[in-house]
Amino acid sequence: MDRFVIQGGVPLNGTITASGNKNAALKLLPACLLTEEPVILHNVPDIADVRTMINILRGLGVDVESAGAKSWRVHAREVTTHVVDRRLAGQIRASIVLAGPLLARLGRLELPPPGGDIIGRRRVDTHMLALQALGARFDMNDHFTLTTDGLRGADILLDEASVTATENAIMAAVLAEGTTIIRNAASEPHVQDLCHFLNRLGAQIEGIGSNVLTIQGVERLGGGEFRVGADYLEVGSFIGAAAVTRGRVRIKNASPEHLKMIALVFNRLGVHWEVEGDDVIVPEYQPLKIVPDIGNRIPEIKAQPWPAFPSDLMSIALVVATQAEGTVLFHEWMYDSRFYFVDKLVYMGAQVVLCDPHRCLIQGPTQLRGEVERITSPDIRAGMALVLAALCAEGTTIIRNVAQVDRGYEDVDGKLRQLGAKIERVTEE
Repeated sequence: MDRFVIQGGVPLNGTITASGNKNAALKLLPACLLTEEPVILHNVPDIADVRTMINILRGLGVDVESAGAKSWRVHAREVTTHVVDRRLAGQIRASIVLAGPLLARLGRLELPPPGGDIIGRRRVDTHMLALQALGARFDMNDHFTLTTDGLRGADILLDEASVTATENAIMAAVLAEGTTIIRNAASEPHVQDLCHFLNRLGAQIEGIGSNVLTIQGVERLGGGEFRVGADYLEVGSFIGAAAVTRGRVRIKNASPEHLKMIALVFNRLGVHWEVEGDDVIVPEYQPLKIVPDIGNRIPEIKAQPWPAFPSDLMSIALVVATQAEGTVLFHEWMYDSRFYFVDKLVYMGAQVVLCDPHRCLIQGPTQLRGEVERITSPDIRAGMALVLAALCAEGTTIIRNVAQVDRGYEDVDGKLRQLGAKIERVTEE
């Protein structure tokens, strides 16, 4: 098991390039099951979750091979089994999105419960209800069994704007007979990437970027090439790292068009950046002062579905708030375990009050202290947030179980060293 040893207090300076969107890549790979023709995906991040998804596809009989740096050629000429590997599926949350394409391709599948971060209950009801509306039947014991005599278009109102349920419904609908309308659809950048990718292969999807998608089913999809967009969550994480260390960082190919709401929320924490073409530049001077609500009231930062502030950046913003002057309330209503890492920030000296599983109050700024005994990464985003805390802390911090961070961030320690951070990866026996 690897750990990070981080010497804090070093301002980050320099240039890095944004990696491909993790959440897009993890859906584009299963989407390749929808065509018998070869597909080449570019700018795929080299992270643990992507490698797991590739191994799942290979286990289904799909030919997946490297097509150059960060590029993969996927050819699902044959899909030899409808049974998804239990061990691999249990390692990633994204295994759930195999349901839509396998139903469309084979008409049946056996899917173990998905894995992923332990951040609270993550229901799959919305997935099953959407697939049922398209003509699927499902049964559940220790795994999901889904079958269909033929998918047919439907007018679907999702009971929540679930990203992965939206993606499952999209992938099932593109080969279904007739027209499908998905209402209350998620519209995150990775959902948009999936839609643009499928349209490039011959699908007919309209309303991309909105919460109403109209899909005209087609008989077959062809092959093609597609470039995965920038990971706005990684970009937001490195913006936070630059701000808390008082450094100057340029992030190339950052797709700033997807950062507008993130900018609004970070501005309330006293963090600003500049846009130059497709690059984001974080200057070394940051106010780092909480902007109160009208009437000098304590502001609230709340996770909401896109295009509002993403839940996956709540942990990052929380660490930034520990370095900002003032008081702010964080409200994470989606997941009841998202904030169960704040005790580790308290060990490091942060003034954080966990009000309940969904809310915490932060008073800053606080000089964080290094901690070498009690810091373990519980999930991808909390792990990266703890890296930010260690970077701005006084002294040395050891973060264990960094395999969690590796699941979602490509070469994070290498990129940080490129910016001058004193971070070392150590393999523990």
